[in-house]
Amino acid sequence: MGNALRWLCGQCCKPSTTGDSESLGHHGVSAATVGVSALAQDLFNFEINSQVPEGLSNHVASSKRAQANWYRKILEAWRAEQPPPRTPEEAARLVIETLKTNQKADVEGLLAFYGLPLPHTLVQLTAGPPTSLPAGVQYEFQTLPVDARAIADGDGFTVYVNTTDPRESSCVPIDVQVAAVQRSEVCAEKNYSTADAIHDIIINSGYRVIKFQNSEEILARKYRIRLRGIDAPENSMPYGQEAKEELTKIVQGKCLRVLVYGEDQYGRCISDLYCNGKFVQELMLKKGFAWHYAAYDQRPELAIWEKEARAKRVGLWASSNPEKPWEWRKNKREGR
Repeated sequence: MGNALRWLCGQCCKPSTTGDSESLGHHGVSAATVGVSALAQDLFNFEINSQVPEGLSNHVASSKRAQANWYRKILEAWRAEQPPPRTPEEAARLVIETLKTNQKADVEGLLAFYGLPLPHTLVQLTAGPPTSLPAGVQYEFQTLPVDARAIADGDGFTVYVNTTDPRESSCVPIDVQVAAVQRSEVCAEKNYSTADAIHDIIINSGYRVIKFQNSEEILARKYRIRLRGIDAPENSMPYGQEAKEELTKIVQGKCLRVLVYGEDQYGRCISDLYCNGKFVQELMLKKGFAWHYAAYDQRPELAIWEKEARAKRVGLWASSNPEKPWEWRKNKREGR
C-alpha cells in the first residue's frame, strides 16, 4: 500500500472519542473527516482487493466495472499528490480533475457518496502561477513543507528554506555552518544536551535544523511571511480564528512558491504565495477570510475577488458590518 494512503488512513480513520454516535458518517468516522478519510480507506481497500464500496451504485449510474476504473485512476492521482489531500475541498478537486472526462452525474454522485463538496460549491480560481517574474519581485524561493504551528494568523506565518538552495547556500554565515557541523558531531556521540545548546545558537541566528520522518536533517533558513495585498481579521477579532484555520488548511504540509516584493517594518517578507499552482491570496479573498488591503495594493483582481465574496456573504461577509482589521488595530493602539 502507498505510504500516503497508509498515513492518511491512520490519521483520519481513528475511532471517535466523543462517544457521540450521531456524529458518525456511513464509514464510522466523525462528520468533520468522513469525506477524506472514507475515500482514503476505500482506496486502501481497493488497492488490496480491487473492490469498490458497497452502496456506491445507489449514487451513480455506471457499472461496477466503470466504477473500478474510476478508483484505479483516483488511486494513481492520490499517490502522485504530495502531500495527499487532507481537506474535503482538496479531495473533491482531485476527484473532479481525475474524472473530468466522465459523466457529470456520475462524478457528482461519487462526491455525494463521500459527502465531498460538489463542483458548483468550490471556489473557482482564475490566477495561476506566473511563468516569468512579475514587475517588482525582488527574489523568489521554494519553501520546505509548512508546519501548522508556524501559522500566526490569517495573513502571516513562518517558513523555512533549505540552505542547499543555490540562492541560500552562498550566504549561510560561517558561524552557523560551523555550529551545524558541531551539532552533528555531538549528536553522533549522543550528547544531546550539548546538541540542543548548539541548536539554540543556530536558531538565534535565523536558522534551524529540521528533522524529517526518514531521519534526514536539513539546515534551513527562517523567513517570516506577510501575504501581500490582503488583510485578514486579527486572531482576537470575529472570524480571526476562522481565517487562521483556513490559511492553515491551504498551506499546511505544502511546499510553497514565494515571490518577495520587499519587507515591512517588522522584517516580514511581503509576498505573493502559490500553493500547488493556486494563488493563496485569491483563495483567502474568495472564501471571505480576508479584506483587500487597498491602501497598500491596488491590483484590481483583489478588489474583484473581495466583491465576489461579499456578494455571496461567505466567511466574514456573513456579518452585516464586519470591522476592518486596520481600523481595529488603530483603535487598539489609541486605547479605544
